[in-house]
Amino acid sequence: MSGLAERTGPVAVRRRTVVSAGVPLAVYEQGDAHRTTVLLVHGYPDTHRVWDDVADELARDHHVVRYDVRGAGASGRPQRRADYRLPLLAGDLFAVVDAVSPGEAVHVVAHDWGSIQSWEAVTEPGSGERIASYTSLSGPCLDHVALWIRHRLARPTPRHVGQLLTQAAHSWYITAFHLPALAPAAWRLGLADRWGGVLRRIEGVTPRPGHPQSTLADDAVRGITLYRANMLPRLARPRQRPTDVPVQLITLTKDHYVSPALSEGLERWAPRLWRRTVPATHWSALLEKGTTVARMVREFTGHLDGEPAAPGLDRAGRGEAEHRPFAGKLAVVTGAGSGIGRATALAFAERGADVAVCDLDLEAAERTVELARLLGANARAWRVDVSDGAAVDTFATEVAAGLGVPDIVVNNAGIGHSGTFLDTTEKEWKRVLDVNLWGVIHGCRAFGTLMRERGEGGHIVNLASAAAYLPSKVLAAYATSKAGVFMLSDCLRAELAPSGIGVSAICPGIVNTNITRTTTFSGLSDSEQDARRKRVSGLYAKRNYPPEKVAEQILRAVSGNKAVVPVTFEAKAARFVGRLSPGLLRLAARVNAG
Repeated sequence: MSGLAERTGPVAVRRRTVVSAGVPLAVYEQGDAHRTTVLLVHGYPDTHRVWDDVADELARDHHVVRYDVRGAGASGRPQRRADYRLPLLAGDLFAVVDAVSPGEAVHVVAHDWGSIQSWEAVTEPGSGERIASYTSLSGPCLDHVALWIRHRLARPTPRHVGQLLTQAAHSWYITAFHLPALAPAAWRLGLADRWGGVLRRIEGVTPRPGHPQSTLADDAVRGITLYRANMLPRLARPRQRPTDVPVQLITLTKDHYVSPALSEGLERWAPRLWRRTVPATHWSALLEKGTTVARMVREFTGHLDGEPAAPGLDRAGRGEAEHRPFAGKLAVVTGAGSGIGRATALAFAERGADVAVCDLDLEAAERTVELARLLGANARAWRVDVSDGAAVDTFATEVAAGLGVPDIVVNNAGIGHSGTFLDTTEKEWKRVLDVNLWGVIHGCRAFGTLMRERGEGGHIVNLASAAAYLPSKVLAAYATSKAGVFMLSDCLRAELAPSGIGVSAICPGIVNTNITRTTTFSGLSDSEQDARRKRVSGLYAKRNYPPEKVAEQILRAVSGNKAVVPVTFEAKAARFVGRLSPGLLRLAARVNAG
């Protein structure tokens, strides 16, 4: 049976019925049936309508198929618990595949319980003949989970215990689903009516037509049988379930139910694995970020069908995520020809990231690239004056076109200047602010816009200074520029947080870099400036705090999403004193420095 069933977006939806093991399944199709087929499998307690945004986007150039799983929506409703076992659910998927794409393998994309049951199909021997690829969101293979738990119980390190406790807290509802009458009563007595509000408050999604569905209460109550029929038996008796099907794992970093740790070691079971992340909650990935998920699916299916891999997808398939924490990431570093910039670029490269660097001195930037390549990174260099907004925009566009939108941006380029306010000329003020403040503004705007539009989150690091909160009468322009960077970072952090983009302000103290050898001084002759530079450089050299230590703090700031990171003892001490006794810092500011 088939016909025109509904319209959820710009592409008409056609409905047919496919029977699997005696159960009628409501199947919905969009797009040209002669194009590559993508099969979308929903989870609990949803229906096919949870995929509306993703399906409408993919239907522009794919044949998109969805179906209500057994017990949900318009599909048949078996009464026995045994009728919800994983082998039958996998059989449903294969029945739909055979009906909508006979003779040609399809690309499967699944979420939540849809992902769990799709793993059952994907790990069946010979599944590659009917499944061309598998994209999984928030639903691991139960056999893999059981073996993951056993491995951690066998080696109960503090990290493993923490992972087990975290996932146990995420999985509280599974226990509730196994208690007699409790969960069904909750759905019947009001939870179904309030589900839209729950999604809005906890998941950050806006209810829309078709979701939550009108059949939610019945779907949710019947769907509990999925857990009761499969969870305990599979966890108690796990099987070895490898697959040769290419797998794209999309980890949702804000998921309240599935922790990222569950996917550790997945390469053992799925050696052809691409790892990607989306800063989304369990349901917002589909209901709010559907275009991002659709783009990832399109890149994956296109590549497997013979197209060149998009830069982000290419990095996602390199593996080594557990051993190199920034594997699969792209880091942009400005002012990377020496000092903190070079050290940071190399630190990211050593930990698996690709790097795009720029500097006014192109030869120095290219030397950084050579060193990064020796560490195994894909790296490129540009000559960029960060004070020129148009030049930074061009730099961002070229990076995105050649390497992809970056995951991490480090706005490091800066210059030093010393002088009292009245001695600092307007030209000197402009030079310092153009590089130190406007350079950061340009970098944040150019790359921040790209990162937000991509929808995969990321991190921006801005190099401020202890001078941002440590006033000095002889650092008027420099301290003002860094204070601007400090406050800009806090403002931007608040703005970009909903997009999953973190922002950190790094505040070094006295660090032995080239900046002291290029610092300018107000009111001094050329010879006096040279003498002052040598003296200051000597003091910084004696302090001997290397830029590599600052780079390590930058990487920790990105990993831990830290807002403010003072670096060096004096920077931390000034931050503490500034909070404890601001007047003391103001008094100290009257002392000449340098």
